[in-house]
Amino acid sequence: MTAGLALAPAAVADETPAPPPAEAPEGLFGDADPQYDGVWRQSYALLAQHTAGYTPADEAVDWLVGQQCADGSFLPFRAAPEQPCADVTASDSNATALAVQALAAVGGQQDAVDAGVAWLTGVQNEDGGWGFNPGSPSDANSTAVVIGALAATGTDPAEVRREDNSPYSALGDLQLGCDAPEDQRGAFAWQPDPETGELYGSDMATVDAVLAAYGSGLLVDPETPEAPVTPLDCGTGGDGSDGEETGAASESPASESPAEELSPQARAGSAGAARLLGTLEGSENHLESTPPGGEAQPDFATTARAVLALAAGGHREAASAPLEWLRAHHTEWTDYATNPTALSLLVLAAHATGDSAADFGGTDLLAQLGRLGPAPTDSPADGGGSGEGDADGDGMSALPWIIGLGLVAGIGIGVLLSFRRRAAAAAGEADGAGPAARAGSAEGAARAEG
Repeated sequence: MTAGLALAPAAVADETPAPPPAEAPEGLFGDADPQYDGVWRQSYALLAQHTAGYTPADEAVDWLVGQQCADGSFLPFRAAPEQPCADVTASDSNATALAVQALAAVGGQQDAVDAGVAWLTGVQNEDGGWGFNPGSPSDANSTAVVIGALAATGTDPAEVRREDNSPYSALGDLQLGCDAPEDQRGAFAWQPDPETGELYGSDMATVDAVLAAYGSGLLVDPETPEAPVTPLDCGTGGDGSDGEETGAASESPASESPAEELSPQARAGSAGAARLLGTLEGSENHLESTPPGGEAQPDFATTARAVLALAAGGHREAASAPLEWLRAHHTEWTDYATNPTALSLLVLAAHATGDSAADFGGTDLLAQLGRLGPAPTDSPADGGGSGEGDADGDGMSALPWIIGLGLVAGIGIGVLLSFRRRAAAAAGEADGAGPAARAGSAEGAARAEG
């Protein structure tokens, strides 16, 4: 399940014939079969619209709330939400955590948010982390997205413990330390190798773990104070593989503040960020993935989340390079324009760095996202949202006010001119002025008002 935090959780291949594609219901973003990613892509779309200052449509929010099971969890998709969830062991920690983030952001859904958090904390593993499904071994991606959900609801992840282990304990167990190869130090593994227990760094696991280690969900504050990257200091003979123990400050120029000033989890996050920087610099500012039996190819989703992770740590200058790569190459992302998750990830990356989603390398991401689902009910108050969406939304909503104000002004001017004409006429009669003089007085009044 390494795709737990990719564009959508992947289905497990088996011998069972695949069911016919489900028809995308109303209220859901995207037309593709939602069987494996309905809740996932809806949550991303709501987060993206909220981030840009839009109020998502009620029907879009209601659709997501309607997917929740009675115990507070979410499945990837429920074709018949009016029926009880038949198999709660299939509940998905990733979908649940992402839905919690989205519903907490849009507001007004506190009961659903509280139920989701209660379910997540109830299925926490003894090592402090989460697996994809209840009872499955903890992995970095699932643990990270749950940390994001806890943070989004104002819950301190460090205080959510099982057997005195927090989610950060679980992430620390998955970070490679100074006994790893140099090009892997600071990276995070998805899970230990099931046979050997060895850790092997994963870009996908690293970006998600770094984001979580900085205590952030997918909504990254673009005003996060600038901070230096603090890599692992392995020059003093560090011998542990636990990121929390070996993440001391480096004396290299990349580190300008003592690591002792950082919390253990932020220190682990900074070490992971240093590893990400090394990988990005070695691959033209983007991350890559290699499908089974295939060749390495750009990994747009993980690159976008790398922007989020770096920005969450205050490393905006470091985040700018992969962001610029996405701006230049995002149109090469297969079917991105019809994929709500892809568009939303780009919106979130732009927001995290203070960039524009309305002109992202020539693409109005929000207008494109708006074509894939219900139109938002409100546009940004400052008028700085999606260009095309604003033209259709703000312009039309402002027109009645413009017309109304024009009518009021016209009536007022007419009344004033009428009064002035009568006054001028009265004055003309009093001083002997003729019709021409009275007409001139009226024209002068009109010009003054113009």
